[in-house]
Amino acid sequence: MSENFVKVAESKEIGPSSMKSVEVDGEKVCIINAEGNYYAIGNVCTHVGGPLDEGMLEGYEVECPWHGSRFDVRSGEPTKPPAMRAVPKYDVKIEGNYILVRKQK
Repeated sequence: MSENFVKVAESKEIGPSSMKSVEVDGEKVCIINAEGNYYAIGNVCTHVGGPLDEGMLEGYEVECPWHGSRFDVRSGEPTKPPAMRAVPKYDVKIEGNYILVRKQK
């Protein structure tokens, strides 16, 4: 049932409108609580590698703190340049009090 999913955090660790950086299979992943739902995207901006978890979250968009690129946390797609490529999106599920993310491979 939980095939390829790994526990990454407890839900209480990531309050409303907040983010946390975790590692899944060596990849930096940003866990986001947006509008009461949890999402997971790559934590490295596709422009020049800024840490998305250190940026601002507004609704369903996270802004890179380095150059202002924005990404939709639901899809990983860029919504504002200079980034033009999406960040990876990961499947998320909740089991009890835990947030689980599906490994990419």
